[in-house]
Amino acid sequence: TSERPVLALDIPSGLCADTGRVLGTAVRANLTVTFIVEKAGLWLNDGPQHTGACQLAPLQIPPEALTEQPVMRRLTANRLRQSWQPRARDTHKGQAGHVIVIGGGEGMPGAARLAAQAALAVGAGRVTVLCARTGVTAIAAGAADVMVFPIDRPADAQPWLAKADVIALGPGLGLDAWAHGLFSLVIDSALPMVIDADALTLLAQHRAASGSEWGGSGTDRVLTPHPGEAARLLGTDSASVQADRWAALTNLCDRYRGVHVLKGAGSLIADGVRVPAICTLGNPAMATAGMGDVLTGVIAGLRAQGISAWEAASTGVWLHAKAGDRMASQRRMDRGLRASELAEQLPSLLGELVWGDP
Repeated sequence: TSERPVLALDIPSGLCADTGRVLGTAVRANLTVTFIVEKAGLWLNDGPQHTGACQLAPLQIPPEALTEQPVMRRLTANRLRQSWQPRARDTHKGQAGHVIVIGGGEGMPGAARLAAQAALAVGAGRVTVLCARTGVTAIAAGAADVMVFPIDRPADAQPWLAKADVIALGPGLGLDAWAHGLFSLVIDSALPMVIDADALTLLAQHRAASGSEWGGSGTDRVLTPHPGEAARLLGTDSASVQADRWAALTNLCDRYRGVHVLKGAGSLIADGVRVPAICTLGNPAMATAGMGDVLTGVIAGLRAQGISAWEAASTGVWLHAKAGDRMASQRRMDRGLRASELAEQLPSLLGELVWGDP
């Protein structure tokens, strides 16, 4: 093979412009200059491995000449910045939202703690963790600014629902009777909710048992499955989800109401109504346990501040990936980034969205 740099025009030869799948053999470019609009295939599936750096050449085509609806939009700081503005000087914690994290089952307090700390890092006014009694000390000792209360029976959580602005359901929840009880109590709440991890598995089971298209009554929900969890929600396998992530995302929207974040390289966001979005940030150093728990907390913390579920999911996914990219770049690493480190980057990144890049 040649060692010379490869320039691709519009799209690397052999790469499907719609799906990002390799059609037999495809060029691996160092740089792709794509014309008029970015092609979905540059960012989906195999696309990023063959595209290299990507630059858009609009060719002076006026926007009004582009009459077709885009199939997706790429998340950018400029688009997300429209949802944010500086806080008033007299803002207090009661105006910044109260997130209730429900999780931290037997032997799994760390996931709930990660979600709670991430919610605080993006500006939630208060965060409370409801967890198994055995996890209280571990969470409280590592997160002094988080309130932690033991839940022995599902009914013990009921009073907290009246105090919540957003529920983050699932980090470290488990699949035992304790988890089933809490899930059954919370899933029918009309409160805004971020559903992740074990709660997604319980949702799939609930839907299969009830035959409901949702398995709950609320619609202000963000579901954040990785491919394995998406497969359980759809009754298939993760290989099938990864083979056509776009189709999997569409099927999720058809079966479960709410905003869906299909996590992975090139996380996809859709709600069945808006033009879907894709996040082209993120890196392999983020392939470590706990990253999803941090994302859950980020989205819940943003939603608690009054923006919509769609805006919270979009901003949260971008912030989470941007934080991982910044840390990987600073340390020149492609592995071993710990989820607990991401929270350090989140306040400054959100500040850059609000105030503009420094």
